Amino acid sequence: MNAGIFRGTGVAIVTPFTKDGKIDYKALSAIVEHIIKGKVEYIVALGTTGESVTLSKEEKIDIVNCIVDTAKKRVPIVLGNGGCNTAEVVKAFGHFDMKQIAAVLSVSPYYNKPSQEGIFQHYKVIAKESPKPVILYNVPARTSSNMTADTTLRIANEIENVIAMKEASGNLDQCMRIIKNKPKDFLLISGDDAITLPIIACGGDGVISVLGNAYPAGFSEMVRQALSGNYKKAQELHYKHTEIIELMFADGNPGGVKEFLSELGLCEPNLRLPLVRVNKQVQEKIRALAKAYK
Repeated sequence: MNAGIFRGTGVAIVTPFTKDGKIDYKALSAIVEHIIKGKVEYIVALGTTGESVTLSKEEKIDIVNCIVDTAKKRVPIVLGNGGCNTAEVVKAFGHFDMKQIAAVLSVSPYYNKPSQEGIFQHYKVIAKESPKPVILYNVPARTSSNMTADTTLRIANEIENVIAMKEASGNLDQCMRIIKNKPKDFLLISGDDAITLPIIACGGDGVISVLGNAYPAGFSEMVRQALSGNYKKAQELHYKHTEIIELMFADGNPGGVKEFLSELGLCEPNLRLPLVRVNKQVQEKIRALAKAYK
């Protein structure tokens, strides 16, 4: 597969809920349309932003089917499938119609905090069993375990079927070391909206974004301008979104982005416990900023 189709902006799509905690499929379809209209390159289903850990197996299947059916092959769909039980991650591939999936995003194991060798062996099994190419995902703030640059590069060079890394460590030194030494066709994708521009400037390949749920057009254009080397325009668009990004994560994700989506009339700002709506102060600031965005 040509990994280049994931160069640009992917959106880690939210899961909209009704007030009684049921999945709002009408809103989900509307958000898919909004994202595609914003000219992003691909959509990631069942990521952290999609509150995947609160969803049942049946709900996950229905969500993916809804996204696939709405997208109608206009953009590639990436399936979020990761965890701290290697065997269960492999088993989950059988739950989905993988013919409709372009790649798999798999988070580094969390909670049990494996060694770097354990992380390597985990991905070796997943990549072998996955019917689609695998994108690694390093997010130490959530997993309490950093996948080092050495481990990433070892995987990139030794394990077939792994095509990219979503790096959300926030560590630019680590990102640059991967970019400098990675195989030519292996992608380094930002997992942080706020530092997407500097990561691209260092040689990165784009972003898997939270912001893109609400403002896909402006942010994906920033990424395109940066990837084409037009940093003056990219900087202009970057700074247009910095305050939004700050507020979006001020009281937790995806609470912040759901508030923006609510202001845009795309879904209600409901979450599943243990997550709750952002606090009133942040709600008010988001409301004002959403009205001011042009």
